[in-house]
Amino acid sequence: MGRELRQTVFTDQDHQLFRARLEQSLAVLDETVARSSFGLPQPMLGAELEMFLADPDDGLPVARNEEVRLAAADPRIVLEVNRYNLEANLSPVPLRGAPFTALHQEARDLLQAVAKAALPLGAVPYCSGILPTLRPGDLTRHNVSPKRRYGILDEALGRAPRDLSVHGEQSCRMRSDTVCAQGAVSSWQVHLTAPVADFARFYNAAQLVIAPVLAVCANSPVLFGRLLWDETRIPWYEQTFGTRRSSSSDSYERTGFGEGWVREGVGELMEAACRHRPLAPICADTPPTEATHDGGPAELEELRLHMGTVWWWNRPVYDPAGDGHLRIEMRALPSGPTPADMAANTALLTGLVLDHAADHEPVVPDLPFTHARANFYAAARQGLNATLWWPRADGAPVRRNAHELVRSLLTRAARGLAGADVADAEIQRWLGVIEARVASGRSPAHWHRCARRAGAHDRDIFRRSLELASEDVPVHAWTVPGSLN
Repeated sequence: MGRELRQTVFTDQDHQLFRARLEQSLAVLDETVARSSFGLPQPMLGAELEMFLADPDDGLPVARNEEVRLAAADPRIVLEVNRYNLEANLSPVPLRGAPFTALHQEARDLLQAVAKAALPLGAVPYCSGILPTLRPGDLTRHNVSPKRRYGILDEALGRAPRDLSVHGEQSCRMRSDTVCAQGAVSSWQVHLTAPVADFARFYNAAQLVIAPVLAVCANSPVLFGRLLWDETRIPWYEQTFGTRRSSSSDSYERTGFGEGWVREGVGELMEAACRHRPLAPICADTPPTEATHDGGPAELEELRLHMGTVWWWNRPVYDPAGDGHLRIEMRALPSGPTPADMAANTALLTGLVLDHAADHEPVVPDLPFTHARANFYAAARQGLNATLWWPRADGAPVRRNAHELVRSLLTRAARGLAGADVADAEIQRWLGVIEARVASGRSPAHWHRCARRAGAHDRDIFRRSLELASEDVPVHAWTVPGSLN
């Protein structure tokens, strides 16, 4: 769904042909990934950075993303759903040496480019899971970005009003008839390539470890002035797209965490995704075939387009570039607050996935999937104060405090990164940021809560966090505000 779409009106025949193409694509997928040439020789890492455009004085959204994009004149910067949302696509880097430093520097450079382009237009880029100064009126259809795909999604998902609500320390409710309500949230999406033979092991590892990682990274405790979940972005995002299944036979929701460990590989997930109703049934000129005219892997355009309309927190990606590869798009981490924090979050998540996907680990973790799913939402709700289920090799799963669990997992994250030939200094640098965050107990969400409880207004918190983030000092080193005035 990242590319512009050429068609906006669809007939029953379009839907029927598209479904047939999806069935063909699943068969071709199995053949393609089985090719000896398929896959990358070196693991790769990538990221997408979503951000808000906001007024530097009052923090209110500035709906001028198209003007900022044009002024920046950088193909890595693209529009997101609402006119105050932007996304920066970072360059993939080899997972060896100093990959997190490379992502850190590119994120800094991109934010500086956006800031330079946005300032004459009265805006600054702001990285957070949710812009705390948003008002309900900012999430209506008049703010949608001028791209066909967003209008298509809005129409395809239906305009029947639905109630969005989150209940945390306080409560928040809104009635919406548009996916434009999704413009309230921004994320830092990590892409990790995975070998075909071990895809299930990698994917399950991502599903297992995302809860403790999210607990220490949470960065969206406020929406519409209400203190809610530490990562309010999670329930809000799911509700804006709807979490109901397309039919009673679906094994996965269109948006959410999933409902079972993967046992057979990427085809199992793609098949589950194809049970959902196509939202943009645009077919390629020719049916899917195993190889292209130049001998490369199948394009599978319909399957790739369809997967862009399934919003799981860990999403499988088939990419035909070069000899082709598979990767996992890990979508649960929030944007911000600084490039340094996002690089550290990536190091923790990547290291834990690699270590838990190692050969000594079972394909299916020794934890009921219902526990893993419960962990994810507990971490989103309570952050480092959450209690999470965790597997034990020599016994039944135990309940552990997220704060203590993250501390204990740092060794495993370091081992996973070392096994990928990440430099020792790189490991120490970025996992050291997480270690200091855990020691201080100061996640981004915790810092924001402290400011609110000290009586600071969201506008003042916005200005202070913007100032601190511009210095790229990790959040654990931010002064806990007694007052921001």
